[in-house]
Amino acid sequence: MIASTFTELLVHGLPATVVFALAGMVLALLGYRLLDLMTPGCLSKEIFENRNTAAAILGGALMLGICIIIAAAVAG
Repeated sequence: MIASTFTELLVHGLPATVVFALAGMVLALLGYRLLDLMTPGCLSKEIFENRNTAAAILGGALMLGICIIIAAAVAG
């Protein structure tokens, strides 16, 4: 009985989980690109080519903040 219920929940919940995960990743990347457009220079170039630690912290903090907002929107 418990295994059947778990399997049903897994089968019905998995597609929604995948859709929300993909939507969250797309929104996080879109937010990163918007930040890149609003800041002078290329943020990705600063992080990966110039090894700018401050730019990496800014990008990481932005991604974390956006992901927290998306998780709260999906959960509630």
